[in-house]
Amino acid sequence: MTSAAAVRRPSGRLGGAGRVAAAGVAFLLAAASGSARAADIVATYSAYWAGLPAAQIRLKLSATGASYDDEIEIRSDGVPRLVTHFRGNAEAAGRLGPNRPADPSRYDALYDLRKRRNNRIGMRFVVSDGAAVAERSADDTSRKPPLAEKYRREIVDPLTAFERIRAAVAAREATPNATFVIPVYDGTRRFDILGRILPKSRQTAGVLRVALNLRPIAGFKGESSDDGDPDDAPRPVALTLTDDTRLLPVSMTVQVFYLPLVVRLDRVSPGAKNCAE
Repeated sequence: MTSAAAVRRPSGRLGGAGRVAAAGVAFLLAAASGSARAADIVATYSAYWAGLPAAQIRLKLSATGASYDDEIEIRSDGVPRLVTHFRGNAEAAGRLGPNRPADPSRYDALYDLRKRRNNRIGMRFVVSDGAAVAERSADDTSRKPPLAEKYRREIVDPLTAFERIRAAVAAREATPNATFVIPVYDGTRRFDILGRILPKSRQTAGVLRVALNLRPIAGFKGESSDDGDPDDAPRPVALTLTDDTRLLPVSMTVQVFYLPLVVRLDRVSPGAKNCAE
C-alpha cells in the first residue's frame, strides 16, 4: 500500500519518496497470494531505480483462523533517502472467510518525510446502507479532505488488496486467463488494480507471471505529458511469483519517470521471531 528517484520534486504530484513507496506497495499487492498461511511470513525486498538503490521493504503476513493482520515497512535508500528521508509503516486487519473476499476493519499508516514528521493515515470501515465505507479515524492527520463517499464505499485499503489478490490468483485453475479488478482507497486516492494471469505460453517453469495495472479513479493530479510522468496515468506492473502454494513475489518492474523501478525478493522466513532484523 514509492519513486526512488526524484531528485526534483514536482509540485502537485507525489514526490520521489512517495512514488517509490507506491511502487513498492504495488509490487507487494500480490504478496499475500499464498494459499497456505498457517504461520507468519516475513519477506524482505530491495528496490532499485535506474539500477541504483531506492528502498528497503519488509512485509509481514499473519493470519489466524478467520482474521488477518498484515504489516509493511518501507525505508528509502541511497539518493532518495538523502533527498526525502522517507520511511513509513502500515498495518491492516480484517476478516477472512471461505468463498468470500477479505473484509477490512481497520487500516493505519505512519510515515515521515524530510519536512513532515509523524504523518498518520487512519481508516475504520463502518457499515452504511448495507455497504462498508472507509471513514477517517480520530488520529488521522491528513491535510486533504476525504473523497466523496461514493469513492469510499465497497473498497479496500492497499494492504487488504493483498488478500483480494490472494483469492483471485488462488482461483486461477478454475478460471484460467481470467481478469480481476480490486477497488482500492489509500486515504486520499481511489484507484483500481486490474490483474491478469498471463497464458501458459508466456510462463516459465517455476514462476508465475502476472500483469497488473494501477488505474487512477479519483484524488490524483494529472499534468501534461510534456512535464513528465503524470500521476493520473495508468501504471502497468510486471509481476513474477513463485509457482507454488506460497505464490510469493520474486520481482516486479514498473516505469517511474520513464526509467524502470525494480523490486527484488531478498529473503523470506516463516516468522518474525526466526527472521533476523
